[in-house]
Amino acid sequence: MKSIHIFFVIFFFSTFLVLSSCKKIAEKVVSVTDLQRYFDQEVLNKNFVVDLASDSTSIKTAEFNGYQFILTRTNSYINGPMIGFLGTDTIRGTWTSNDDYGFLTINLTNPTPPAYFEFLNRKWRFVRKNLPLMELAPYGSTDPKVLNMRRL
Repeated sequence: MKSIHIFFVIFFFSTFLVLSSCKKIAEKVVSVTDLQRYFDQEVLNKNFVVDLASDSTSIKTAEFNGYQFILTRTNSYINGPMIGFLGTDTIRGTWTSNDDYGFLTINLTNPTPPAYFEFLNRKWRFVRKNLPLMELAPYGSTDPKVLNMRRL
């Protein structure tokens, strides 16, 4: 009789452990999905303008006046096509991020953009995602560049 009691205690304890670990796995999957959903709803396929572009020596915001930028989603939540346009002038390229959206790489190259686009074309880290404003700084660097993009 005692062995049956021990068996049931072990069985219920094991079942509890398995179910609680499944819950943690499910919660993690939901978190990633929530991030993707948020990025999709708040950033992807939306028009953004440059509110502030600066480095240690100058403010470059005026160079981007009138331009709008769109990060588009095709089959992925972490990379896709990107366009910058001003009137009928369109510059195409790509954007890339990671699963937690800690960085954003911008690469606008086709056709050859104006030289000042080199400021945009880099890997940026999110300083703050206070949408409709994205505040960015160079990734992996203390370079004093700042890029703020505001969703229209």
